[in-house]
Amino acid sequence: MKTHIIFIGNKFIYNRSLKEYILRNIEKNSGVIDVVTSFKESDNSFFLSLEEELNASNRLIIITCKQNFATVGKIICTATSDNQILKEGLLIPQKAALFEERSYLLEHQNSFINVLQIDEGQKMPQVLLKNEEIRATVHIFEEEKSTIVTILTPIAQTYEVNFDVTQQVEGWLRLDVTSNKYGDITKFIHASKNLLPKKLIASSNIVEYIIERLSHVSKKVTFAESCTGGLLSYYFTKHNGASKILEGALVTYSNALKENWLAVDSDVLQENGAVSAEVVKEMSEGALNVSAADYALAVSGIAGDTGGSDLKPIGTVYISARDKTKHIEKHLHFHGDRNYIQEQSALMAIKMLLLLDKETFF
Repeated sequence: MKTHIIFIGNKFIYNRSLKEYILRNIEKNSGVIDVVTSFKESDNSFFLSLEEELNASNRLIIITCKQNFATVGKIICTATSDNQILKEGLLIPQKAALFEERSYLLEHQNSFINVLQIDEGQKMPQVLLKNEEIRATVHIFEEEKSTIVTILTPIAQTYEVNFDVTQQVEGWLRLDVTSNKYGDITKFIHASKNLLPKKLIASSNIVEYIIERLSHVSKKVTFAESCTGGLLSYYFTKHNGASKILEGALVTYSNALKENWLAVDSDVLQENGAVSAEVVKEMSEGALNVSAADYALAVSGIAGDTGGSDLKPIGTVYISARDKTKHIEKHLHFHGDRNYIQEQSALMAIKMLLLLDKETFF
């Protein structure tokens, strides 16, 4: 049964931060979102779309604003041959089985519908449509997708689970695992971990996992960012507990700040350019020296959409990861637009941090 999110109202089309806030909350409470559809307030095709969804036996979560809440209820009543009634100050379909403040849930044929009302600046109402499917996420490093499918499929069949494999960046695979009624995800993960020691992490969010592990061993990390412009810092600080493990970060976009803040040698910059193995190595060293951190990540590259050359085309990125005894560095070439190159760079840096200290993270 698919989960379909339907937004009704112009604000959910144009207010991106509001829409993303809603989607984050729904995914947290109801699991994977399969389809997202948006309708403007003037779009009359919602009724036909709703009838199709009801016949498809889907899980629907309809998001609307206060202005359109009653109208959406009326359309649902028309499609389900129902009437609206007033319950505790909330005008909702009579067949609604559950209701909370600004949220109600009803079942029609084999479909479930949860209608939520939210406007700018409001707290998310309670999502009443819960996820009944058992799911887990596994991250596997330094393995090919074809190899993982080959070796884990027999284990999945043994424990009656299914998995989908996607690549985050090169050398980092994500497995989304689901089980049927009799499946055992825990045993599947345990068997997979035994088969892939020091390569598998079971966690829905890898950054939250890093925060938890570093908190446990009382260690900290710091960043020196150039082309990613603080994206690494954002990936960590958007999660609770980041203050326990993030010493701080420096966004050194200019050569002058690379020299003054990170002690990158001016001759090294002059001879090799800011986007180079030599510079990123000194950036990570400087970040570690200027902080009380145990690990440092440094990123410098050409995200585009301009600025590339034959020698260093757009997408050229150097990443350095180090602790107090070890250092690893990568020269990479990513493809995509500016934002995608930045995101790939940040993810690769996170992967390098994990592989730098396998004893701590695996």
